[in-house]
Amino acid sequence: MTDKDAGIVTESISVNSQDGAPPAHQEDNILLRKLGYKSEFKREFSLLETISFSMAILAVSCGVTTGYSYPLLSGGHFAMVWAWPIACIFVMCVAASMAELASSMPTSAGLYYFSAKMASKEQSALASWITGWSNIMGQVTLICSINFSCTELITTAIAMGTDGAVAIHLTQLIFCSAGTRILARMTVVIMVLILSTSIGAIVSLLACAGDQRVSSMDAWTKFENNTGWSNNVWAFILAFTSPMWSETAGAARAAPIAILVGVAGTEILGWLYYIAASYATNSVPDILQSNLALPLGQVYLNVLGKKGALALWCSIAYLCGCTQAVDASRVIFATQTPVNAVWFAMLLSAVCGILVFSTTAFNSLASASVIGLYISYVTPIYCRVTWGKDKLQPGPFNLGWWSFPIGWIGIVWVVFMVVMLLFPYTQTANVQTMNYSVVIVLVVFIFAGGSWIFSARYWFIGPVPNIDTSPRLYTCVIYDNDAPMKFGATQIPSLVRIL
Repeated sequence: MTDKDAGIVTESISVNSQDGAPPAHQEDNILLRKLGYKSEFKREFSLLETISFSMAILAVSCGVTTGYSYPLLSGGHFAMVWAWPIACIFVMCVAASMAELASSMPTSAGLYYFSAKMASKEQSALASWITGWSNIMGQVTLICSINFSCTELITTAIAMGTDGAVAIHLTQLIFCSAGTRILARMTVVIMVLILSTSIGAIVSLLACAGDQRVSSMDAWTKFENNTGWSNNVWAFILAFTSPMWSETAGAARAAPIAILVGVAGTEILGWLYYIAASYATNSVPDILQSNLALPLGQVYLNVLGKKGALALWCSIAYLCGCTQAVDASRVIFATQTPVNAVWFAMLLSAVCGILVFSTTAFNSLASASVIGLYISYVTPIYCRVTWGKDKLQPGPFNLGWWSFPIGWIGIVWVVFMVVMLLFPYTQTANVQTMNYSVVIVLVVFIFAGGSWIFSARYWFIGPVPNIDTSPRLYTCVIYDNDAPMKFGATQIPSLVRIL
């Protein structure tokens, strides 16, 4: 018997139409609606452009250039060659866990949303609060760190000059405030520049070193501890900071493929970069005594000359700062093209830049940015492997049984690195060489913790859906039989919601 035979007239109405949207976008919108959200950004980034954005932020050439001094101090040639791949194994565990979460919950809220959904009901708001503040601290200070590195590349000076920093900020602001479609196309150009420059630098260091090139035995095995720490093992561990600084920002909000491809590509290219640098480093003590702010600059000057060094460094550091500024703006607020958030992020980082009056202050700020970012990364992973064991709805990328061991490896690694990044860089630290990152981290977390205890815990509930979650499909059922109306459950004409 049909509805018509039974005297029932049925009418279906679709409340949410996606006419005109590409099929891929419709699938994205459906998944987001299930999570309680609508798209906050114009979807102008293709898979290639998303991977380009991830690799541009990771910016291996900029990371190796500014991070070269740490393995140089911590073990010389041996640390340059081996610290990077060892640390990258653990970094990949964090990236894989992030990719799994991003595949399951592809929202613009990213880490903030992951933590809330994976935590227990009682701890959901607190997990989001910790994640949000940690990520904001890391992103804003990272912009300043990158631009300070760019200033060092350009001026080879210790302190960041206000005029130079503001000039870099203003030109990046114009770039980042452009429409999303333009920005998407530009990230591909940036990635091509980064890859070509990195490969060019590797080839140049190996081919042009000449008499500066050391033997393969020295390049791969020679250990020199110049940290001031008497324990050689601890000195070597300090070299792990280089890949940590190079592979922190931005990947958590990229697509799962972009996370894995971006991080893996950066790891491989970075290792080749360090191998080439090891061959081109003729004398570790001489490089450490260079008057240049960046020790690798002396290697490039020895091998390529001043013009070659500037050509390989400056543009990459600048473009990396542009993409990082866009990434930070997505953390602070999401609109279709978040121009106001871009300006706000850059203003905060400029204030931090004014306070960076020495390389010690810069190193402390950079350590604080890594600590903030990795705490925001590890919080949802911890929630996933504890409270969220049965909560995750697998997406296209799923680690399966490996999710938990990989997650715990990533957690232990991040905890270890956070503690290590708080240590002073030398055993004989003083006021001028002390690591002040602990002060920066404490200030942020005392503020965040105090505001949570005295205020936020009473009103903050975590991610709030930005769409009407009421059902979208209604069926109007009208009874037209001649039987008298009864107030039974099946006899009252009603509007039936189809969930």
